[in-house]
Amino acid sequence: MMNKETFLTKYSSHLNENQLKAVQAIHGPVLMLAVPGSGKTTVLVNRLGYMVFCEGISPENILTLTYTVAATNDMAHRFATVFGEEYSNLLEFRTINGICAKVIQRYAQMIGKSAFELVTDEKVTGKILTEILVKNLPEYPTESDVKGAKTLITYCKNMLLSEDEIREKGEQEGIPLLDIYSEYNKYLRDNHWMDYDDQMIYAYRLLKGSPELLRFYKEKYKYICVDEAQDTSKVQHIIIGLLAGENGNLFMVGDEDQSIYGFRAAYPQALLNFEKDHPKAQVLVMDQNYRSNAKIVSTADLFIQHNKARHEKHMVATRAAEKEITYIELKSRSNQYSYLSKVAADCSRETAVLYRDNESALPLIDLLDRQKIPYRIKSVDMAFFTHRVVIDVTNIMRFALEPYNTELFMRIYFKCQTYLKKNQAEQMCRISQEKKIPVLDAINEMSGMNGMVKGKCKTFATHLKNMQNEPPAKALFRIETPLGYGEYLKRNNIDDNKLFILKMLSYNEASIESFLDRLTYLSEMLKSSRRDTNCSFILSTIHSSKGLEYDRVFLMDVCDGVFPNKVIRSASATPLEKNEFEEERRLFYVGMTRAKNELHIFKLADTGSCFIKEMRVIQPNQTRVKGLISDRYKKPAKQVKEMTLASDFELIIGERVVQKKYGAGVVSDVLYDENGKVSRFTVTFDSGEERTFAFPIAFSNGMKLEIG
Repeated sequence: MMNKETFLTKYSSHLNENQLKAVQAIHGPVLMLAVPGSGKTTVLVNRLGYMVFCEGISPENILTLTYTVAATNDMAHRFATVFGEEYSNLLEFRTINGICAKVIQRYAQMIGKSAFELVTDEKVTGKILTEILVKNLPEYPTESDVKGAKTLITYCKNMLLSEDEIREKGEQEGIPLLDIYSEYNKYLRDNHWMDYDDQMIYAYRLLKGSPELLRFYKEKYKYICVDEAQDTSKVQHIIIGLLAGENGNLFMVGDEDQSIYGFRAAYPQALLNFEKDHPKAQVLVMDQNYRSNAKIVSTADLFIQHNKARHEKHMVATRAAEKEITYIELKSRSNQYSYLSKVAADCSRETAVLYRDNESALPLIDLLDRQKIPYRIKSVDMAFFTHRVVIDVTNIMRFALEPYNTELFMRIYFKCQTYLKKNQAEQMCRISQEKKIPVLDAINEMSGMNGMVKGKCKTFATHLKNMQNEPPAKALFRIETPLGYGEYLKRNNIDDNKLFILKMLSYNEASIESFLDRLTYLSEMLKSSRRDTNCSFILSTIHSSKGLEYDRVFLMDVCDGVFPNKVIRSASATPLEKNEFEEERRLFYVGMTRAKNELHIFKLADTGSCFIKEMRVIQPNQTRVKGLISDRYKKPAKQVKEMTLASDFELIIGERVVQKKYGAGVVSDVLYDENGKVSRFTVTFDSGEERTFAFPIAFSNGMKLEIG
């Protein structure tokens, strides 16, 4: 045992007041909200040491849960570095799946039966799902389809969705998800298998159904610490709740503002409901950011205040205000790649280019590869090349080169406005093979065909013939517009961003043959690429950059329709749309807060960005309230300012206003017209009521800005 003063002097003298409170908050339920760069891992490690050396808690009674195996190993290593290997080996650091495996094995021993075998090979589950999708989808599933189905199944299991909810989710995604989900689970059960998601569901059911089993683990793990709690799923939170109990010694660390794994069923609501679920809980806030310069911290804090599903807190800078955030103004999205290639060519310090999706980096990677400029990429998950849109486009191009290929024709004819029925397309294929003529020429051999359909097929053949001798950029235009593939995407509510990436990749190729070869080359190159750990120019999705920091950061593709992928208007949005949009905002916030010294954001002239608008800080020379919007949340504003001419000021989300009928509230959404001027805005009043007003008419009719 070590006395408190000695321990804190020896190990924790570098911690601030809030961090010290967290280190010493040992008993009962505790929620620690940790903003980016606030040193949460340091606090967790120190707290574990404090529990063992000062509180005399046996290491065997402490369970520390982390999100990934890598995080588990890192936590154990950091504890060993500070406090030694002896105690580190006695403490238990696990993922939630790791503890669920122990629960299942113990129960199997209790009843004398073998547990289901865990399927760890994704190729096995991928093969099972492929066979199921073949029966349930109209087209043969691509690798991307299989991966998407597995993600949806993971979501359903982690959220503990009912059959009706799974059916509704499938309708949203446009697939028979309940049938796929049921058949997949039946296959696993029939073979006495379980996947990683089943492992958690089974552990939950066993703990809930066996008081003896639950009692054993509650007595064993008297103290539970949970890291990255905002990334934990619903079923995982329930398991933790069962092990800890309502008033148990549960220390949960997280930040709902950094929850960015909604597609994997991350459940930040558990943090928001923590005090409700644990009535005697303490809530601590580590609000000091040690990572980023004060300009980045203040702007990021201003930005995240627009989210409503969050605890009321502010991120505070500990570093001085240094370089301003730079907005790089370019004419279009396509100009980003040449700009960044020049940065990469002359990169002498740590620089990260961050983006929403892996595919965003492809045109840049293509350019860097052609120019032999070195780079390091954090993630090589390039599902882009097996996505349905990419497969369709390449199939159309290949069919242009192989006009006798009946298999390709059957995959594309209904996507290119031929207006052919399936039996007619099949008949054309038979005629083509019998008479050894191009498939589309077979239309001339068929009697009783509608004249319009014949004309469409002949036009299709003409476009394909022209594509054979023209650059791929022009061929892509033909595919999207005259051939109607763009309309097909709209009808089926399929994102056309893949077409943009294909266009960017096509500009450096002279023929569709070389373009198809280039796509194959890029796919293989990225799969086999070795990471140059010494390269200072880094490419990464924001998801892969979570928990990391970089000297200089560039945020790319910051434009409505890409990042965020969908812009909503709060007055008409569904709860689901609002939740998804708030996660997009959180993702952007995480990207901003990876930067230590410099943050650069591309501002594109041809597309707007609601996120960039939300980051604007009020300037002193504007006819309006001075200071940051975030300051208004620290104390209620009591004064109001009337505007002599409402159109002379700029309305910003987060502004507080007063209206005669509804009282005080905050501007929660702003709608811009085609000229970039504010046309309407939504106010969420302190009463909870939400109303939309015309701008600037509302201010002419007596609405006022609050000033504090």
